[in-house]
Amino acid sequence: MALLFKSDVDRAEVWQDAIATLLPELEFRNWPEVGDPAEIEYALVWHPPRGELAKLPNLKAIFSLGAGIDHLASDPDLPKDVPVVRMVDQSLTLGMTEFVVMSVLRHHRRIHDYELQQRQKTWEQHVTPLAWQRKVGILGLGVLGSDAADKLNYLGFDVAGWSRSEKNVPGVTSFSGEEGLRPFLERSEILVCLLPLTENTKGILNAETLALLPRGAYLVNAGRGQHMVPGDVLAALNSGQLAAATLDVFPEEPLPQDSPFWDHPKVLVTPHGASITSPITAAEALAESIKCLREGQPLQNVVDFDRGY
Repeated sequence: MALLFKSDVDRAEVWQDAIATLLPELEFRNWPEVGDPAEIEYALVWHPPRGELAKLPNLKAIFSLGAGIDHLASDPDLPKDVPVVRMVDQSLTLGMTEFVVMSVLRHHRRIHDYELQQRQKTWEQHVTPLAWQRKVGILGLGVLGSDAADKLNYLGFDVAGWSRSEKNVPGVTSFSGEEGLRPFLERSEILVCLLPLTENTKGILNAETLALLPRGAYLVNAGRGQHMVPGDVLAALNSGQLAAATLDVFPEEPLPQDSPFWDHPKVLVTPHGASITSPITAAEALAESIKCLREGQPLQNVVDFDRGY
C-alpha cells in the first residue's frame, strides 16, 4: 500500500515526515520513483504529467496539493472512476485570508501611492474613506472567499460576494448568477477574484467586466491566471479605470521576464504565493479522507467535474 507524491516544489521530505506521523503504514513514493504501479492506492499531486495517473491500476483517490484542480482537469487521460479531492485545509484558508486582507488594506489606504512617492521623495498625504465607506467585492464565495469576506466584514468593510449559486455569509451582500454579476461589479471599488477556474470563469477579468467597476477601482487576483485577460487589465490600468492591482497569478507562470507587469508602477506582482499548503495541517486532512475511504464513509470535498470544482 503506497502513496504517490508529485509537487512542483521540492518539499518531499517535509511531506513524507508529516504523513508518516499519521499514516505510518503508508509507503511514500516521490515521483518519478513510482516503483510497482499496482501498489499505489493514493496520489497526492500537483501538475502530474498527463497520463501518469492512468498508469496506476489500483488507484482509489487523487488528492490535489492545492485548492485548484485545473491542473488535473486538463489531463484527458485522468481516470474517470477515481474520486478527485480538493485541498480544503485550515492553513490554506488562513493564508489566503491573510493575503486578501493585506491586499485590500494596502489598496484601501493607498499604500502603493506612498511607495511611489517614497521613491520620488514626495511628501503628500492622501485622505482615504473609512472602512465602512469602502465597497469590497469578492468573486467566489467558496471556502476561501467566504472566510476572506467574513474577516473583511469584521474589519468594517462593506463586503459583497458573487458566486455561481446564491450563498449566505452573515454580513455579506450576496449576488449570484449571470444576472447578478453586473450589479455586483458596479458596486465593487476593490475587486478580489477567488473563483475556481471553469469554462464560464475563464477570462472573466476582461475589458467588458472591468469597465463596469467604478472608475479608479482596485483589482486583486489570487484565483487563477486564466481568469485574467492580461492586455485588458493593462489597458484598464493605463486608462485609469483601474487605479492599481495586486496580481498573484498569471496565464503563463513563471511570469516572463519581458512582461509589462513587472515594471508597471501600479502593479504589485507576487509569485503565486498568496497561500501555500502546509504539510502539517494538510496531512491531517489527507489522513481523515483516507480513513473515510477505508471505512466506506463518503469523502468530503470531492470535485464535480461537470461544475468544474
